[in-house]
Amino acid sequence: MFKPRPILHDSSDIDEQRDISARSTDASNMRSNENWAAICRRLRAELGEAVFGSWFARLEMETIIEQTAHLSVPTKFLKSWIQAHYAEKLLAAITTEFHDIKHVAISVRSSSRTTLMRVAPAGYARKNGPEFGSGLSDGGQPQSGLIGAEIAKISSVLTHDKAVKTAPRDNIEMDVLAGSPLDKRLNFASFLVGRSNQLAHAAAQNVASAASGEPLAFNPLYIHASVGLGKTHLLQAIAHAAAATKQRVIYLTAEKFMHVFVCALKAQTAIAFKDKLRAIDLLVIDDVQFLQGKSIQQEFCHTLNALIDARRQIVIAADRPPADLESLDERVRSRFAGGLCIEMGALDEPLRVKLLEARVAAAKLLHPNFDIPAAVIAFVANVIQTNGRDLDGAVNRLVAHTSLTGMPLSVETAEAAIRDLVRTREPKRVKIEEIQKLVATHYNVTRADILSSRRTANVVRPRQIAMYLAKVLTLRSLPEIGRRFGGRDHTTVLHAVRKIEALAKSDGKVSEEVDLLKRMLVDC
Repeated sequence: MFKPRPILHDSSDIDEQRDISARSTDASNMRSNENWAAICRRLRAELGEAVFGSWFARLEMETIIEQTAHLSVPTKFLKSWIQAHYAEKLLAAITTEFHDIKHVAISVRSSSRTTLMRVAPAGYARKNGPEFGSGLSDGGQPQSGLIGAEIAKISSVLTHDKAVKTAPRDNIEMDVLAGSPLDKRLNFASFLVGRSNQLAHAAAQNVASAASGEPLAFNPLYIHASVGLGKTHLLQAIAHAAAATKQRVIYLTAEKFMHVFVCALKAQTAIAFKDKLRAIDLLVIDDVQFLQGKSIQQEFCHTLNALIDARRQIVIAADRPPADLESLDERVRSRFAGGLCIEMGALDEPLRVKLLEARVAAAKLLHPNFDIPAAVIAFVANVIQTNGRDLDGAVNRLVAHTSLTGMPLSVETAEAAIRDLVRTREPKRVKIEEIQKLVATHYNVTRADILSSRRTANVVRPRQIAMYLAKVLTLRSLPEIGRRFGGRDHTTVLHAVRKIEALAKSDGKVSEEVDLLKRMLVDC
């Protein structure tokens, strides 16, 4: 039988073929890298830096097989979010560079998996800017740019600054799941209900008692009140009640949220932090007015969107309505306003009496001989009209008076003991909308006229007076006042203020009208 002779190749020919194949592979990879970089630039331009950094910074192309681009992300959450919200945009961006691609497949990669073709090789982000990076270098320090600058700025003002710098990355998951500490005494049983907080209490109980899977009636629930009126008590009561029904609950102050988020960024565990935070049933955030930093606010907004889309409950507390949180991003304020917003008003006198009686009963447990006559309780409830913390201070002073002097309490001795807590009534907080409505009514024009661009004399003068009153009766800045008056420039507001100030000095009639409007706004 004839056997074909094997074809022998010179070793130099084989080496040459290998070199050609290697050069071809290197060239192909280089072209793929360039194409992927172009895709990332397109996505960043279309979606914006914030969206790209949150959802696409960790996306990598693995390989292309049979008109399908195989991509990978580090977590299941990223995979499901991109598939649900950006699948079409991602495919469109890829087809601009790889014209034969008709499908995109996204998988979750593991750290030990070997990829067929990694288009974003190790070190590429550092050499070519933050095209594929997450804002952190391998050493765990933030790269130069917006996020790094904000981390440094926020770290410097956090009370846990030392912990931020030294926290090990293994503790980040435990830290976020632990949340802020809860006070066992702050529950629904110890919350006293009055006319000023009845609606907030009812909504809080409704949220806390909702079973898992039920439709959410109020999401997010936004409660705002001045200091010492019980909003933190109500939020912690919600957290306690929900946790008792086996719901996954995290209670965080705004300061704690910033602290944990900065820790996660520095430890390069930001993706894990997001996944853990968005896997809960109830998120409770207190004192949200202290949330700082554009990047942190954007991440907070993404968290709100993800939880609301997943039908998870959110409860927020602040010291003012959403529209007055000028330091927060407009999208965050819009999300707050889209839920149920409830104001807890000042404590009425019957509620102040109930609070004092409860504080006195608690004090008797430690001081059995302590007692306050009903007349003294009524007196204290009448003269201290500010908040619950001042009522606590009054009881502490009365306890000290009786225990240290041994003298019985009377209205006269109580008045001397709490003199420093008796404050003059705070002036009413005036809103710009109230000023616009009152001025429009007084001058027989409409609020729409004041906000319009009309320049007729019967509209210009009321508009200038309204701007002047907004400057002297509120704490709003000139740019904010201009925005509330139809998007005008701050120089327009400044001109109006100076104009009315000059007229009030030279024209007695204008001065009387302005004074009358001030009294009507402050005293009504």
